[in-house]
Amino acid sequence: MSKKIFASIISLLFISQVSFASLILIPMDSKQAQHLKAYGIAYWVLKHDITVDWMLNYRGGSFAFPYTKIFEDECVVRGVNYEVVPEAKYQSIMAEIANPEVNEDIVKLEKAPKIAVYSPKNKLPWDDAVTMVLTYAEIPYDLVYDDDVMEGKLPLYDWLHLHHEDFTGQYGKFYAQFGTQQWYKDDEKTQQESAKKWGFQKVSQLKLAVAKNIRNYVAGGGFLFAMCSATDSYDIALAAEGVDICGSVFDGDPMETDAQKKLNFNNCFAFENFNIVTNPMEYEFSNIDATNPRPKMDDDYFSLFDFSAKYDPVPTMLCQDHTKTIKGFMGQTTDFREQYIKSDVLIMGEYKPFKMARYIHGNFGKGMWTFYGGHDPEDYQHMVYDPPTDLALHPNSPGYRLILNNVLFPAAKKKHQKT
Repeated sequence: MSKKIFASIISLLFISQVSFASLILIPMDSKQAQHLKAYGIAYWVLKHDITVDWMLNYRGGSFAFPYTKIFEDECVVRGVNYEVVPEAKYQSIMAEIANPEVNEDIVKLEKAPKIAVYSPKNKLPWDDAVTMVLTYAEIPYDLVYDDDVMEGKLPLYDWLHLHHEDFTGQYGKFYAQFGTQQWYKDDEKTQQESAKKWGFQKVSQLKLAVAKNIRNYVAGGGFLFAMCSATDSYDIALAAEGVDICGSVFDGDPMETDAQKKLNFNNCFAFENFNIVTNPMEYEFSNIDATNPRPKMDDDYFSLFDFSAKYDPVPTMLCQDHTKTIKGFMGQTTDFREQYIKSDVLIMGEYKPFKMARYIHGNFGKGMWTFYGGHDPEDYQHMVYDPPTDLALHPNSPGYRLILNNVLFPAAKKKHQKT
């Protein structure tokens, strides 16, 4: 029996056990013991061709789907709190949500998105929040990197995350601190060999080609999510098309004269009018990043904006959480200075006293992108060589929930993906 036929039989068995007399409601407010794993349950149900209701702003952004004993057992196994709700009661809840005076709505999640994480195959001494939370939530993903992008594989995926990456060809600007480390030398060699393989003389030229392929992926309808330095370095690479912004320690020749004046901000998704950092020994790409100055750690929080669930479903979905105030966390790129954010970009979370945006979103072509500053929502100042965060100690992390909102977002009914 073929795998495809077997999968179809399994799906039919699931559907045959669905009881439309009751539903499973997964609350996402303070009564949920496993917020992060709850997203994995929603994804798992979608994988069985069952539609999931995402109840925007209702009890923290709850999920609901038809009852089956199999679904109930899976909630129990994963430790996710749930309620079995009779159909009549659920109809009453839906009527309450439909009230035009209530800032709530229901979005249908229809198909489990296929997920890719752009990440190098070689081991580097830092981790990635997205791969950690996907693993913890038990949501499957594929790793892709430069060869996959250049071979045109991105359209196979609905959602793409950019790992902690430097698209400018400056190796993360780690040279001053880690240039003598073996992992740095190995990564430098690997990147240079990859560039030559694809006919480029410099790593910066390969990374630009990759960035442009990613841009085409978004233009064609893909969903892009990036964190930390993959956000600003991506836009900087696009702005520097045809301009050498790399010092000699990175590519063997000096940076181009007047490189700053030659940047084309029209190429960027999110940022404009920024200044690049030209010192190769400084661990910083540009003045977009607002890592310094920072508030004191105990005062470092950012706030999510309120959006209309019925009229602005996209940012409402992306901001679902059980709190509107989220503990801050640092990264190579921590926040985005608002004076360098384009006027058509939507700011969804910010530290207001310093006018620093943390969480931003925009459209490009038929697709959408989201940039989220910082490295690890549960490690305030995660450093190279630090061990990965144990998410079993943070099952209700509001900062990690924002990542998973983006993961489920492509599953929404198409009419809800328009801003």
